[in-house]
Amino acid sequence: MKWQDALPVLVSIVVIVAVAVLEKQSKFIAAITATMPLTAALALWIVYSSSEGDGDSMTDFSLGLVMGIVPTVAFAVAAWLAFRAGFKLVPALVVAYGTWAVGVGILIGLRKTLGL
Repeated sequence: MKWQDALPVLVSIVVIVAVAVLEKQSKFIAAITATMPLTAALALWIVYSSSEGDGDSMTDFSLGLVMGIVPTVAFAVAAWLAFRAGFKLVPALVVAYGTWAVGVGILIGLRKTLGL
């Protein structure tokens, strides 16, 4: 295994540990750390490397990242609303992932319809 393959996993582990440590100091800073665009940057790196920097591949993938933000925001809002309503963790996650799945379904439908 090349270090380029292992690095995204190692960085992800570091971020998870950082969130666990930071949440004891500041829930807000931990949340910002958890949502920073690290995964997107690592995914861009992986796709760029595997496509040898092909512009069309990078453009298509980047558009997917932009479109994917919408259901991810819907996930976060649904989780927040579920916790405000008094849900426990598992039911809140079910609601949030269900919302995310509906959002992804809508995006897939729009993509087919609009040819994006």
